[in-house]
Amino acid sequence: MKTYQFKGLLDNSDWIIPAFVRVDDEGRILEVASSTSHPISEAFDNYLIPGFQNAHSHAFQYAMAGLAERHATNQTPDDFWSWREAMYDLALRIGPDDLEHIATMLYSEMLRHGYTHVAEFHYVHHEKNGEQFANLSEMGERLVAAAKKVGIGITLVPIFYQKGGFGKAPNAGQIRFISASKDDYLKLLEASEQSTDLYQHANLGIGIHSMRGVEPKVIAELAANGPQDLPFHIHVSEQLKEIEDSIAYLGQRPVEWMLNNIEMNDRYHLVHATHLIDMETEGIAKSGANVVLCPSTEGNLGDGIFPLRQFQSLGGNWSIGTDSHIGINPLEELRILDYGQRLISHKRNTFYSTEEGDSGKYAIAMSWKAGRKAMNKKAVAYFEIGDYFNGVMIDAQVPLLANTRKEDLASTILYATDAAMLAGTFANGELVVKAGQHRIQDQIRNDFNKTIKNLKNRS
Repeated sequence: MKTYQFKGLLDNSDWIIPAFVRVDDEGRILEVASSTSHPISEAFDNYLIPGFQNAHSHAFQYAMAGLAERHATNQTPDDFWSWREAMYDLALRIGPDDLEHIATMLYSEMLRHGYTHVAEFHYVHHEKNGEQFANLSEMGERLVAAAKKVGIGITLVPIFYQKGGFGKAPNAGQIRFISASKDDYLKLLEASEQSTDLYQHANLGIGIHSMRGVEPKVIAELAANGPQDLPFHIHVSEQLKEIEDSIAYLGQRPVEWMLNNIEMNDRYHLVHATHLIDMETEGIAKSGANVVLCPSTEGNLGDGIFPLRQFQSLGGNWSIGTDSHIGINPLEELRILDYGQRLISHKRNTFYSTEEGDSGKYAIAMSWKAGRKAMNKKAVAYFEIGDYFNGVMIDAQVPLLANTRKEDLASTILYATDAAMLAGTFANGELVVKAGQHRIQDQIRNDFNKTIKNLKNRS
């Protein structure tokens, strides 16, 4: 049993200054208070905020971060679809050990930046030649092993990927992704659930790659008859071409079709949902479904900007993810999301609720709340009694923070803090990152360096 002291702690309603957190030997929270009679195990001159939820990750893509930024100057298209070919090339290269080492490095970096949970949208399922592994969840199991090694919570979302586009057979670059039928996917899902049993802080989600990636009527069948107690993740309406192809194939836009054919509720997490018309925006919000926004990746790929102000005005819920991991800082994701809205609306009150106009508190609250749903976690309080202790510390002696009143702390942290000011991360009751160093950082980096050298994609 331990009792930690902090300069201050952000709970759901306000700051507790000073703050004391008592945890049991398993890392579960016993008490959060402004005073304590228990001996102090360790005192931190830091502010503590809840650990961030990374609701969308493709771990293997971290190995190509920064490699798609040299562009031809001729007439060759340079857009999402050309980037996708480079991604396919990497997906065909990596083996199970490679994936585990890449994910271990990535997840340790997520922890360093303050993420304590990740939803892994996982679709590299098979051998390099497209054949199934003896263990259908071999690659997913490596992702769980990576999460366990560094201490991050993981929701493994094995992805159903069936088609190469609306009405099209898969192409050669997709051979490692494919489950030919709903039954094949359900077998993969069952194997994946067994993989999550290997780590106490792992659980399962269900996922569709996209409307173009699975025959739409099969999506509807899986939504209606598949497991109903799991979060349901899907890429949707990320690119204009996807919408044009959907209209040509179905006579409807992707989200329009989903609203007309699926009984969506708050277990649904629509990733990107970039290009919506008013009816779709209103329909998502009314259904209770969530959107998952990945601002650094969406900006990097030139996807577009989600209609967040309108969605929020309708009571819509959203979380954040890092997707291709061109950026891994949750504070940066939130800033990009906010500033994009400010630039297109010419207004500054993007993050708001009807109760309070505190941008910092609101952004932290919304991304945490919907992010926890994406992880299939039901906690209501940031630091809930009986739940595992997850939080990120910010150095209280940073000059700006040291001279900031309580009412402005959350927004100062959100808008004026960088990764150098993060003092450490508690994940599932353990202090896994301290002073910018993961506790097994040398081992993680050595394995990652060897893997990248063997892949030869960065040299």
